[in-house]
Amino acid sequence: MEEETRRKPVIRVSRLYKVYRVGETKVYALNGVDFEIYKGEFVAIVGTSGSGKSTLLNMLAGLEKPSKGEIEIAGRHIEKLTEKQLVTFRRQRVGFIFQAYNLLNTMNAIENVALPLSFRGISKRERMKTAQKFMELVGVGDQAKHMPNQMSGGQQQRVGIARALVVNPQIIFADEPTGNLDSRTTMEVLKLMQKIVREQNQTLVMVTHDNNLASYADRRIRIVDGKIVGIEEGGRDAVTEETGEKGEKA
Repeated sequence: MEEETRRKPVIRVSRLYKVYRVGETKVYALNGVDFEIYKGEFVAIVGTSGSGKSTLLNMLAGLEKPSKGEIEIAGRHIEKLTEKQLVTFRRQRVGFIFQAYNLLNTMNAIENVALPLSFRGISKRERMKTAQKFMELVGVGDQAKHMPNQMSGGQQQRVGIARALVVNPQIIFADEPTGNLDSRTTMEVLKLMQKIVREQNQTLVMVTHDNNLASYADRRIRIVDGKIVGIEEGGRDAVTEETGEKGEKA
């Protein structure tokens, strides 16, 4: 990937504040945050519980309005959009990966993956064909007819990733995406997320409290008490299947 293509900002955040009133006191969940995230980049927002990282993710996804500041995503100032416009924006531009998978238990795996496409008026045949393609991409193509309760946690999370990808989003938001997985499955999912970013040229923003998980991102934005305290570049590759060793990424 050429540097010029890669360095195209897809997210710009400027002077972002989120202030809550608790009685007479003002609580700053976000206290003047600035950064850019580029196309084709895997970024981790890292912080402890209460640091403001989840509030920041919710604002980037248009789920919460800032008290002050600007959030520009794919050229649109989402802080100025109405609720109806935000719903449309999320459906067209954004994919979500959740810690709890959020699969519908009444649908099988391929129906869960295809669900976001139903909001676009795409025929059922086309929806299923596209869903199958993304299930194969994430390694669960053989699980299409399985119900969520017939799959392991790792398989369910892969189905969740396929569901996020099926709408071809410009940005994928992942909220503690491996929080319910064991360490081996966590590594597999992280490796898959790295692969998607590199091969599909997607932009992936992951929120985590875990420094080890964050180390697999291209960059880490560290947040403490609503302020960015550091941005680190360079990540490492997930454990390789062949050797089981961790490799530094150039």
